[in-house]
Amino acid sequence: MEIVFRSGNLAERPAGALVVGILEGARRPAGAAAAVDRAARGAISDLLARRDFTGRHAEVAVLYPRGLRAKRLLVVGLGVPARLTLHRARLAAAAAVRRARELRAGTVVIGGLGAGRLDPVAAAQATAEGAVLGPWRFTAYRSKPGVPALRRVELVEPGPGASRARAAAVARGARWAEGAVLARDLTCTPAEDLTPARLAARAREVARAVGARIRVLDVPAMERLGMNAILGVGRGSAHPPRFIVLEHGPRAVKGGPPSTVVLVGKGVTFDAGGISLKPRDGLHEMKYDMAGAAAVLGVFAALPGLAPGLRVVGLIPAAENMPGGRALKPGDVLRAMNGTTIEITNTDAEGRLLLADALSYAKRYRTATVVDLATLTGAVGIALGTVVAGLFTADDALAAELLAAGEAAGERLWRLPLWDAYDRDLESDTADVVNAAPTREGGACVAARFLGRFTGGQRWAHLDIASTAWAPAERPHERRGPTGYGVRLVLEWLARRSERA
Repeated sequence: MEIVFRSGNLAERPAGALVVGILEGARRPAGAAAAVDRAARGAISDLLARRDFTGRHAEVAVLYPRGLRAKRLLVVGLGVPARLTLHRARLAAAAAVRRARELRAGTVVIGGLGAGRLDPVAAAQATAEGAVLGPWRFTAYRSKPGVPALRRVELVEPGPGASRARAAAVARGARWAEGAVLARDLTCTPAEDLTPARLAARAREVARAVGARIRVLDVPAMERLGMNAILGVGRGSAHPPRFIVLEHGPRAVKGGPPSTVVLVGKGVTFDAGGISLKPRDGLHEMKYDMAGAAAVLGVFAALPGLAPGLRVVGLIPAAENMPGGRALKPGDVLRAMNGTTIEITNTDAEGRLLLADALSYAKRYRTATVVDLATLTGAVGIALGTVVAGLFTADDALAAELLAAGEAAGERLWRLPLWDAYDRDLESDTADVVNAAPTREGGACVAARFLGRFTGGQRWAHLDIASTAWAPAERPHERRGPTGYGVRLVLEWLARRSERA
């Protein structure tokens, strides 16, 4: 789908659907909606007068007035004026464009949804993101894909000249949302078609598209590096693990090494639990246990356009966790890449094993800031629900950066404790550490403390996205299923870093 920015008169743009926004409680349309209302012979005013439409957030009404070149007029609610934010504008755009797709509109024209209350450049980006995220469907495996995808969305600004800043914001919003859509598509793909080797092949496609460098380590290469934690997880599967390394940006800049960020994405392409077998309920959803890896690939797909002085590294440990004859057993002891010995008390606590070796590998980027994204624990969902992910870091400044980026992206984080008091739950009678605590309480915090043993003192943050990577219900910008959570959050954070670089 093409997303573009145009200047001109909204009422004169031909389209399958024209979208304008109305604040809740408004008695008459204002701004772009007022001009459209005049051209549509008062159709919006009549709708408000009849109280058939209140402007409730993400409410959508469909009109067929005369006087417009568009075939339909979609009026979307922006909600209470005092609560209008960039994310609520994003959701409104998503709801409207999703409805336009259901109506087989083909093309959509959107007036400004900031209602004169939001920064117009930021609102343009948020609107573009919503326009991509809202109508998304995964149809690769359907014999009848259903409603055809939209061909084109135009964001139109009244006036004689298009704003370069807004045009750039629309392009950026579309690119970032398409990165999230890639992550959703990958997470939806059945595990039989996205083994570790095939995930590596998809990573090569992304790298070629954006000019990134890539290396894929196979089993012998991982053995030479001592990545026994990753190898242990993958032992029970017929599909051997892979370790994927992506790099985008310069290896060196004038005056010294570039600012470097390392993104680590957990890539369990299917998680049966290993010998500690999961129950059957919801087991088909365990193809989504590589949502962290998908998010890293989504970020890389959208990287062009960030400041050239920033180097971004992606590390993806990819493995299947299966109960085969060679599978890891409870009571086994592994030696991770950094030399730490790990007693396996639960083979279903496998994601932290993959991350242990990946975080150890990340230490070769000596001055880097490291952020990992992982569907790591069910405990984070018990603590926070499905609308916010858990943030763990000992670095207050890094926490503030990520929290602010999450608010701006509409992918919220909540900081959870990373105290050493949780270390007692990791004590082992046999090895340096156990991989899972004997009790469920504080499980997300204990898992984060486990990961901290492999960071080597680097500036590091852990995002536990287990409860946000998969939506249990419909939302304006998300279908039930994979969300692509983390892509836009990380891109917002990287964009802010690149501006400071």
